[in-house]
Amino acid sequence: MNLDADDLVLFARVAEAGSFSRASERCGLPKATVSRRIGALEAKLGERLMTRTTRQLAITEFGERILEHARRLLEETEAASALAQHRQATPQGTLRVSLPPGFLDELELVPFLLEFAERHPDVRLELDISPRRVDVIAERFDLAVRVAPRLPDDATLVARRLIELEQGLFASPAYLARAGRPSSPEQLLAGHAALRLVSSDGEPHPWRLARGGERWEGLPDGPIAANSIGLMSTLARHGMGIAGLSARYAASLVARGLLERVLPEWCLPTMTVWCVTPGRRLLPRRTSVFVAMLEAQLQRPLPAPR
Repeated sequence: MNLDADDLVLFARVAEAGSFSRASERCGLPKATVSRRIGALEAKLGERLMTRTTRQLAITEFGERILEHARRLLEETEAASALAQHRQATPQGTLRVSLPPGFLDELELVPFLLEFAERHPDVRLELDISPRRVDVIAERFDLAVRVAPRLPDDATLVARRLIELEQGLFASPAYLARAGRPSSPEQLLAGHAALRLVSSDGEPHPWRLARGGERWEGLPDGPIAANSIGLMSTLARHGMGIAGLSARYAASLVARGLLERVLPEWCLPTMTVWCVTPGRRLLPRRTSVFVAMLEAQLQRPLPAPR
C-alpha cells in the first residue's frame, strides 16, 4: 500500500477543522478537491475514516487510530515549516566561502567581516583563502568570490557581478624619485622594475595598457614575482618597483602619500568581482545576506582623501 503523506496531513486538517468547508478555506483548496482526496485515501485504506452528514462530521473508530499518525505527520510538517521560516528570517548555520588570496586586504574588507559576524552571530563563517578555482558543488561551498574579466560558462553555477574595478600602475614616491617618472608605456621597459603578478601556473601576467583606442602590451623585468596582490602593494610602498593594483584599493594609499599613480591616463584591463553560487539550489538566507552585504560594501563610495 502506497499512501500519500500529504493526504494524511489533509485528513488531520479536516478533523481539526470539523468540516470540509472550513478545511478547504484553511488549506486554500476547493472543497471538492478536499472531498475527493479524502475519498481516495479511504479507498486505499479500505475503510471509512469519517461519516458525513449535512450537519456534522464524525470520525470513525478506524479513523481515530489513523488520525493519531496523521496528527504526528501534521505536527512534524508544521515544525519543519517553522524551522525553515525561522532560518529564512534569522540567518544561521555554517557558511563556506572561497576567496582569492589578498581579496580581503586589497579591498579592505576585514571590517566587513567583523560587521557581518556582529550582525549575524548565528552564522559560522568558514573561509577558504586559495588561488585555486574550487569546485563549488563538489566541495560543498555556499559561494565563491572570483576576480576575473570573465568567467567560463557553467550551467551548474550562477555568477553575479558585484563590481568592476579599474586597474592602474602605482609606485612609491621614493621609487619614482629614484627611477624617474615614465611619460609613455615604452619608457617602462627602460630601467623600470615591475612587481610581477603571476597566475596559478606560475606565468607572470603582462601589462596590457589602454588609453582610448591606443593599446600597449609588455612587462618590464623585476626583482620579485608572486601571486599575492597584497604583497605586491607592500613591496610597491617600500619602493621595490611598479605594481598593477585596483584604483579603489590604491586610493587610500595615494591619499596617504604612500603611492602615486604611474601613467594615470593609461589603464590596465578592468577586473570584475564575481559571486558564484550553486545554480540549482535555493540559496539559504545566510548566503543571500552575505552576498547583499558584500555587494553593498563594495559599492560604498570611498572616503574623500584628507
